[in-house]
Amino acid sequence: MRYDVIVIGAGIVGTSIAWHLQKNNSQTLLLDKKSPGEEASYGNAGIITREAVTTKPFPRSFKEVLRVLPNNSTDIRYRWSAIYSLQRPLLQYWINSSPKKLEEIDKEWATLIQNCTNEHNLMIKASGADELVRKIGWIELHRKPINFEKAISKALKAAEQGVEYQVLSLAELKELEPNVNFTDYVGGIHWKNSWQIKNPSRLVKTYAENFEKMAGQIKQADVQSIIQTDEGWQVVTDSDTYFCQNLVIAAGPWSTNLIKPLGYKIPLFPMRGYHQHFAITEKNSFSHSLFDADKGFVIGAMEQGVRITTGAEMAMLGASKDFNQLETVLTFARKVLPLEVAVESEAWCGTRPCMPDMKPVIGPASKHDSLWFAFGHGHQGLTLGPVTGRLIEEMISGKPLFIDAQPFSSERFTSNF
Repeated sequence: MRYDVIVIGAGIVGTSIAWHLQKNNSQTLLLDKKSPGEEASYGNAGIITREAVTTKPFPRSFKEVLRVLPNNSTDIRYRWSAIYSLQRPLLQYWINSSPKKLEEIDKEWATLIQNCTNEHNLMIKASGADELVRKIGWIELHRKPINFEKAISKALKAAEQGVEYQVLSLAELKELEPNVNFTDYVGGIHWKNSWQIKNPSRLVKTYAENFEKMAGQIKQADVQSIIQTDEGWQVVTDSDTYFCQNLVIAAGPWSTNLIKPLGYKIPLFPMRGYHQHFAITEKNSFSHSLFDADKGFVIGAMEQGVRITTGAEMAMLGASKDFNQLETVLTFARKVLPLEVAVESEAWCGTRPCMPDMKPVIGPASKHDSLWFAFGHGHQGLTLGPVTGRLIEEMISGKPLFIDAQPFSSERFTSNF
């Protein structure tokens, strides 16, 4: 069958793109080897981060590098094989984290973040997903006074971009979450207009179900090759061949494998994350997701249980699992809340697609007509899926764009890679 558009990748980004296209009368096929809402769309902190108007730069201070170097911190771990394989994009990441470059990148990045809740709200209402969303914000916790003061200063600047927050004392934290042990903290910041998602995977699946109700189609298949023809694109899978006029690549960290045969060398690199669920009891129930800013982990109340989410591990896609980072995180998390019964027999492990300038790739391919890219959202895929979906639909349909998409063009890498 021939489609107007095929979207490869059924995570939050690909599903959101397909939804917007189908809603605007493009017959769309959503294609993935797994069902919608798996991989990193399943394993994340479950927060739509309206407050994240600045990016996460590479450590540049000598003190910070020395902290990370022993490879035993809770927020970031690395494997030497990954450092060696990714040395070029990591060097660019370090260069792009200079104060001057970071200032410009953050301005561009914020244009996406500022629209995240509005764009999600449109899809939430249309899909009937309201019960999965808690619009109560989340709490950032700090152990060190100097870091807390810096975070407050950062919050003041974020407020200029529509971010709502409240600085909380230990007494106010305890009043808000009486079951949480705040002994090791000095205070917190309540990010008030960010949203919590009770089950990120189910949110994506609900969006996908609404896409199907609009006559969109979903197929599970492993893509073998993509070929440009005189009539458009041919997508060959392990079970069938599909045809379309426009093709969107939104396959997260696997996107580069799909576009490399077409001559694209975009420096996407993988960042791994882990999480584990624990049974919710009267002693550990809480409402607001908690981010330990000094240790780099999140505690969230999910449908599956209390989810403990690690920071990042730099490891290649095919690397074996290493749960040491998670085990270290759990020693700190258990001081915050009693975590007794693990829900799963093994913790979850997944990979996020990151870019050396901290911005996603959103827009047309430079060497082929009717080929579109949408990947590299790092840790903010859940937040930015619907924003990306709207942008790609407007581009394909030739509409005026609701934000400037030039900063996210893939052509920004042609001179460096």
